[in-house]
Amino acid sequence: MIPPAPVDPWAIDGKFAAPEEHAELLVIGAGPAGLAAATEAARLGLRVVLVDENPVPLSLMGIDVPLFYGQHMNAAVQEEARMVERLVAATPALEVAYDAGVDVRLGITAWGAYARGPALQALPHRVVGLTDGKRSWMCGFGALILATGARDLVLGFPGIDLPGVMGAQGLHSLLTRYDAFNGTRLVILGSGELAVSIALAALDRGLEVVALVEVLPDAQADTAPLAARGVAVLTGTTILRAEPGAMGVATAIMQRAGAAAPERLDCDTICLAIGAVPAIELASVLGCRLAYRGDLGGHVPLTGADGATSLPGVFCAGDCAGLGKHGDASGVGAARAAATWLQLLSPSATPAASHPHTAPSTHTMSAAEGAPVGWVPASPTESAPGQHTATAYRLAWMRALLTAGDAATPACLCEEVSRAELLGIQPPRYLGWASDCQTARNAGTLLQDGPFNPDQIKRLTRAGMGHCQGRRCREQIALMLAVASDRSPAAIPLASYRAPVRPLPLSVLADAAESVDMRTQWDVWFGIRAQWVPYDIIGTEAEAAFLAAGSGGNMHA
Repeated sequence: MIPPAPVDPWAIDGKFAAPEEHAELLVIGAGPAGLAAATEAARLGLRVVLVDENPVPLSLMGIDVPLFYGQHMNAAVQEEARMVERLVAATPALEVAYDAGVDVRLGITAWGAYARGPALQALPHRVVGLTDGKRSWMCGFGALILATGARDLVLGFPGIDLPGVMGAQGLHSLLTRYDAFNGTRLVILGSGELAVSIALAALDRGLEVVALVEVLPDAQADTAPLAARGVAVLTGTTILRAEPGAMGVATAIMQRAGAAAPERLDCDTICLAIGAVPAIELASVLGCRLAYRGDLGGHVPLTGADGATSLPGVFCAGDCAGLGKHGDASGVGAARAAATWLQLLSPSATPAASHPHTAPSTHTMSAAEGAPVGWVPASPTESAPGQHTATAYRLAWMRALLTAGDAATPACLCEEVSRAELLGIQPPRYLGWASDCQTARNAGTLLQDGPFNPDQIKRLTRAGMGHCQGRRCREQIALMLAVASDRSPAAIPLASYRAPVRPLPLSVLADAAESVDMRTQWDVWFGIRAQWVPYDIIGTEAEAAFLAAGSGGNMHA
């Protein structure tokens, strides 16, 4: 008879409390793809929970989370009831999803996601951390669809920290979702489809668009509809700086190629519409396999048919799976794939029947289980890494801004790291620390030790460690490192994401449910028996006796 395996009383296994709730299918994101996915899944008979962080509270908008709002929202965003009303009115598909039986929850943020794996064996099953801003809880799931959309690509120039400098995604949200934009006269950087669409949206709402500004010799999209409405398109032009007025931005200073002197454009808003970036924070912390795809907007989850990721039962839909994969079709495909996957867990079930997985799922993923059966990932990189039009376009803008701007231009707004400090690999100024070794260090000397890694740069300079969690500097830093090392952006590793992927008060995170064992034995989860040896007996004969007696490993011994 095989004796039972010994139980380690100090291990964390089995001590996590069960999730407060469980969703058969959890959909995160109520954009077009997420709403289409939730509605289709409900029609297939699944019990669906749909969460979306909008309406975003003013406290997050003020630090440009999740989009680059640029302090350009009006007082209406302080009225929560109005924000909800505006959001519902601007999104008719929300009512359709609700009528289909979807459990729609607005103002709920998914701050983390966890799938069992080699480093998470103690979890009872897969969970997502949710918060309403007042408390936090875990939601287990049978299947998960990430439809988290895209965020702003932010490239800096002198004056980027002025109120009124903002991203195209942030502007679109304030214009259409909340009707809370506080500006009247815009200059838009970029001339691609994103820039043209945001310019038309502004014009349709009675705003003045002074010009589209493009660093390349030609516009990147059809700008004829804008020209017909009196909008200038300035090609071969770089922004030198933004100058302030009483309320923020007052003037954009431009330099045209070949012009003898800079040109002044009076405006109260400078909108960055150079590009967008898939919002992959949750996919990354979950452990989905990711790769750089310039044609899809940057780093994206590797997906197979219908958005299946490398994690069984986890799917991506819409822009978070890659720019251009938006719309109803992406969400519907992911919903049908999720329904099929749930059926595989319960072969007797049919799409229209009740699934047994409304209770906490007993399915666990072993390390050997790997990717789901039939999962065929997309190509890990574009056919010519770094040479795709979108990637080359971003590099062209980055090089133009580096050439035009001074070294004091912010590279990281939160930590106040300048371009010079980033490429000089210097510690934050507020530390007030200096040495000959540090002064001699720079990007060139760091490259002698191997390729750049943004996480290494973050630890050395703190660039990307601020409260916006890198949303305003992540891509800019990667592009600057690519330029400095003469490498493709595809060769620069993705800076890591960690939960919580949204800034949260510690009081909210500390509110999570804990079992009695977790509260009484948290100090010994790591099982290091010697970590609590009394200081005054370390190195004495008493230490060996202390450990031999089975003491140690517990601060209460």
